[in-house]
This record gives sequence, structure tokens and C-alpha cells, in this order.
Amino acid sequence: MPKIAVIGGTGVYNPELLNDVKEIVEMTQYGEVKAILGKYNQEEIVFIPRHGAKHSVPPHLINYRANILALKQLGVKTIIATAAVGSLHFDRKPGQYVLADQFIDFTKMRQNSFFEGGSQGVVHCDMTVPYCPEVRAAIKKAGDEKGLKVYNGGTYVCTEGPRFETAAEIEMFKMLGGHVIGMTSVPEVCLARELGICYANISIVTNHAAGISPHILNHAEVIEVMKNSVHDVRHLIMESIKYISDTRNCDCREILKETEMNQA
Repeated sequence: MPKIAVIGGTGVYNPELLNDVKEIVEMTQYGEVKAILGKYNQEEIVFIPRHGAKHSVPPHLINYRANILALKQLGVKTIIATAAVGSLHFDRKPGQYVLADQFIDFTKMRQNSFFEGGSQGVVHCDMTVPYCPEVRAAIKKAGDEKGLKVYNGGTYVCTEGPRFETAAEIEMFKMLGGHVIGMTSVPEVCLARELGICYANISIVTNHAAGISPHILNHAEVIEVMKNSVHDVRHLIMESIKYISDTRNCDCREILKETEMNQA
């Protein structure tokens, strides 16, 4: 059973570094999930392209619950997710990386919990440290070895999408303490934490946000930067795996005690 999963965002679709690759379909109560299973240095890895293999699913329509539950059913203990983001500050430049340690949620219509009452009960999941510090440390170490600029910490502002934000919204998000802005980390990180899965996000800065960028925003710009960054992103993901220990001191799995009591 795979212990580690990669959820690939924009531009990170082809897991070229995996061997013995095969496609699998995992059924969940929220729908089926198509994934790729393979090996890297004898470690079994499962890969999900978040937007579909041909980038056909917009961020607000992704079946986040099915994706995370499928990984849980497959035995995954750790998720490394990538996301293309805009920067709210000039010191975080296109081509650099931010490992978010906090988020601010401005999504509107997404299903963000597995616990909706009834037979599932109600669980109030702690989100003090939503992104696993131990997995982030492993990614940071892999980045330092390759000489990549990786910020270990930062606040990810998540918006509904698929539109980009207005300049006024970006100014507000800056005032609230945001560092980068994207459309996918929430509810993904929340759902992973509800199931006791260690989750880390590699935010790839592809542009400066509205009002900071000197020109209007377009998705082609994002794709172009991702093309130039994809080799380093894959290195960050794959090389960090060797530093991820089975023994954890993080509190990511503490929620399982509460859910077990809730379902008893």
C-alpha cells in the first residue's frame, strides 16, 4: 500500500520519475477517483492530477472529498500537493517556492468536511497548524540541497476561482497577512487533516497578483512559468520523500482520536 501521495496542480501532470506505472480507479462514496500508482526508489507513490489529466476540471468543481478519501482508502499517510500561486509581495518572485504553514479561506461553495451530521456525526477539527511541519521540513531540506529558493512558511489565501482576483481584493488580502494566493489548497488541506493525513503544500510562484503585476493576468503566463519550473518541482517532491520518516512528532493524526470517539 502506498504511504505517500502526490497531488499535482497546474503544470504537474506527468509523473515521469515513477517506475512500474499503472492507472488505478478507487471508488469512494463521493465518486470514483482515477490515479496513477508507481514506484520511486522502491517507495510506492500514488499520483492524482488535481484538474484531470487534460486540465479539464476548474478549481471550484474539483471533487476534493473523493480525492482525499480515495487516498485514505489506499493507505496514504502523507500528501505532498503542488499549486501554482500568485505572490502578494515583491520579495516572493516567480520561480520561487513557498511552503504554506497557514491559510485564509475565501472559498464560497465547496464541500469542506466529511462530517455533516447524521451517521458521520459532527467533528470540529483543529486547524492551528494545518500544514504538516515535518513534511515541510523535508521539502525545505531537499530544496536547500538543490539550491532552490524555498520559503518554509507563509499564508496561502484561497479564493473560489476560476476568475483571478481584483486589485482591491489583493490589497485586502495583503492587509490580512496573506503571502500567496491560489484556488485549490482549501478544502484539500482541511479534508486531509480530518482524516489524520500529514499534508504539505508546495506553492510555486508563477506571477505577481493583480495590482502588483505590471500587466493583466492570464493563465498562459502561469503555464509558461510552470514549464520552466516543473523539473525543479519534481525534484522537490521526489527528493523530499527520503527525509519523510514513518515516525512522526507532529499532531496531524491527533484528530483520529476524536473521530474514533465520535463514531463509537
